[in-house]
Amino acid sequence: MRKITNQELNRPTVDEFAAMGRIPVVVVLDNVRSAQNVGAFFRTADAFAVEHIALCGITPAPPSRDIHKTALGAELTVKWSYHQNTVDCIAQLKAQGYEILAVEQVEGSVMLDNLEVAQDCRYALVFGNEVAGVEQQVVDMCDGAIEIPQAGTKHSINVSVAGGVVVWPFFAALKSKIEM
Repeated sequence: MRKITNQELNRPTVDEFAAMGRIPVVVVLDNVRSAQNVGAFFRTADAFAVEHIALCGITPAPPSRDIHKTALGAELTVKWSYHQNTVDCIAQLKAQGYEILAVEQVEGSVMLDNLEVAQDCRYALVFGNEVAGVEQQVVDMCDGAIEIPQAGTKHSINVSVAGGVVVWPFFAALKSKIEM
């Protein structure tokens, strides 16, 4: 095996990426406090052609040296918005027809490996604070919840890692909607 060079990867330019389609997924960050976690979400959103990131509450927003350190410039290629609070953001997304799914351990959650991604649906995935998770008031507004199956002794994984794990099946199911 030979490692493939960056040139051989044939990634789109910033302009080509801007003109590409996106999967119909919005990532909502509900009071995520770490700029490094936010940067990692930008990088994941770039990799999987996520439509938009909504930064809510205390979540840091670009420009930020710490976000840039992890995002490696993806904060410049992924569309994003800032919202004073997550409740208002979710209300706006609901009005726009998104199915809102909390990524949280709640009664009635669907295990990620049992999730069926509909081709005709637009999704908003809500990720919560590193300690408190998704606020209960926000969970109450959601149409459902996704839980990541885990076998270890800890009750959670890092929020940005959860982002990659959860966004992947949406990309796999919806990537035909974008031209790559």
